[in-house]
Amino acid sequence: MPARLRAADPADAADIHRLIVDLATYEREPDAVEVTVDTLRDQLASERPPFECLLAEDDAGAVVGFALYFHNYSTWRGRPGLYLEDLFVDLAARGRGIGKQLLVRLAQLAVERGCARMDWAVLDWNAPAIAFYESLGARAVADWTIFRLTGPALSDLARAT
Repeated sequence: MPARLRAADPADAADIHRLIVDLATYEREPDAVEVTVDTLRDQLASERPPFECLLAEDDAGAVVGFALYFHNYSTWRGRPGLYLEDLFVDLAARGRGIGKQLLVRLAQLAVERGCARMDWAVLDWNAPAIAFYESLGARAVADWTIFRLTGPALSDLARAT
């Protein structure tokens, strides 16, 4: 097996944060990360954590990858879904099948939990990731456009009457 997978716990917050920062750097947004190690630790320790996280460890026990996910819900199917927020493997650990291993385990969790589907987003310029996902049978959902409210636009809408 290319890596040992395990569920993250609050003690893993620093490793998760490091991987989030590395992912943001890879995605050309190195200054976009606002979350802190303390926030991640507190969230993972909460009664209802807002996310779950799988960690991939190498033979020495070093964390070399992660998949951070949470459940959403399909109203049409009447079943939960699994949403993959972030998937990242350290550059030095790539090519060993760790990304696929993480996705296989997530698919297993989705099936075990009765999920109707598994969704995620990928940047349109990330051709290697797109090719990888397509090689696993995933298909882009061309009919949908992702919208996002953040910052002042979110605050303004929340204050609207």
